[in-house]
Amino acid sequence: MRELFKEIFQGLEKDYDQVLVTIVSSDGSAPRKTGSQMLAGSSGRIFGTIGGGAVELRSVEMARQLIREKRSDLHAFRLHTNTVEDIGMICGGNVTALFQFIPAGNPLWLELTEKALALFSSQKSGWFIQYLNGSAPALLDGAGNLLAGSAPGSPVPQDNSSVLTESAFLMPIPVSQRVVIFGGGHISAALVPLLTTVGFRCWVFDCRAEYTTPDRFPLAEKLITGDFEHLSDYLEMTDEDYAVIMTNGHRFDMEVQNQILRGPFAYVGVIGSRRKTAAVNAKLLERGIPESVIAKIHTPIGIPIKAETPEEIAVSIAGELILIRAERREAGGSSAHSCPM
Repeated sequence: MRELFKEIFQGLEKDYDQVLVTIVSSDGSAPRKTGSQMLAGSSGRIFGTIGGGAVELRSVEMARQLIREKRSDLHAFRLHTNTVEDIGMICGGNVTALFQFIPAGNPLWLELTEKALALFSSQKSGWFIQYLNGSAPALLDGAGNLLAGSAPGSPVPQDNSSVLTESAFLMPIPVSQRVVIFGGGHISAALVPLLTTVGFRCWVFDCRAEYTTPDRFPLAEKLITGDFEHLSDYLEMTDEDYAVIMTNGHRFDMEVQNQILRGPFAYVGVIGSRRKTAAVNAKLLERGIPESVIAKIHTPIGIPIKAETPEEIAVSIAGELILIRAERREAGGSSAHSCPM
């Protein structure tokens, strides 16, 4: 969502009209879920996707028409092949999309996007409110206080889930999850760009200065050169953080695990063979880490896709993190772990 607001802001600065297409409801087998967004201009799709195929093609055409007419619209797509109103897809579901017209250089939209980008930069949550009648949207902070636009009549949900009311679509602006990668080797170099692309914030920690340089990790949010045996001197993990452990030695892997598992975490994944895992787990037990906590470690790390190269392994790790993030969102972020010491 951060990149979407960046694109909107750039379009406003360049003084051209845009249309933000948001799926506000869907049922059945639809290409994308509620909350999927796409930004379009007079030249076509600019950013994002609402599923591709016929829905997206028709939406781009509608966006161009709405730009010419300088107005917003709410439109329902019927994804069936046995009705007059269908668009020739066999998904079997229905999608309703809000087409929000964004006038070139509009002051309210400029203020809203600036403040939304400030939320992302400060890692604070918020709410983006779009009104179904196409009127100017609103931006709220995480507590529901108005930052820009006009506030909705109903309060924001407590579970940070998107909500469609009779008059508005309320969409949460989440804080991006942080992934702390311990070890700056070849896999990490391939992993950071992938994770950044799908919305994670990446920190890289290594004991070797040459492995924590901006040239090696231009997309990392933070680079730390430090001692693997004293992590708390450099960072503090929370129950929203993901730890990916692949240092330059088995001993360092174990030292990092021994510290991470004693505090809160959302995910811990460790690279290595099953033989190595068994040996390290035995030592962790000896150090007092409960077996129930050790069982939460994802190792060998990644989705089993028979990956061999650093790039393939990075894909498998990214896939696992995407899955864990989605499962945590569905559970309301309640699957955090910590060691009951």
